[in-house]
Amino acid sequence: MAADPARVFNLNTLGMNVLLKLEDAAKFVAAYWLSLYLGHAWWIFFVWLLAPDLSMMGYAVNTSVGAALYNLAHHQGVALALLIAGIYFSFSGLTLTGIILLGHSAMDRLLGYGLKYPDDFKRTHLGWIGKK
Repeated sequence: MAADPARVFNLNTLGMNVLLKLEDAAKFVAAYWLSLYLGHAWWIFFVWLLAPDLSMMGYAVNTSVGAALYNLAHHQGVALALLIAGIYFSFSGLTLTGIILLGHSAMDRLLGYGLKYPDDFKRTHLGWIGKK
């Protein structure tokens, strides 16, 4: 009889959270390494790292607009699409934008911040932010 993988790796809730955080840490490091590999100065990645949070200005309109803009700037699929398009079209600014978005979203998820629901800033796909 085959062993239950969940028991072998003990992927209870705590174990799964650690596994997901390790995955996001790896994405963050990979994004930084890729920026270096493509010839950017070491500090460029960190200067632009918080720029995606400017998308939170949409919350000045309302929570729906805020969530839509925030999610657009923090979606890892969008980040990868921009990165790949930048490489394909040899547009280094677009490539770096994709790298920054990927690194930033990985950092956010590592810290427990996820994509937003349109009803409340503190409600994310990872759960509620802050004290319950």
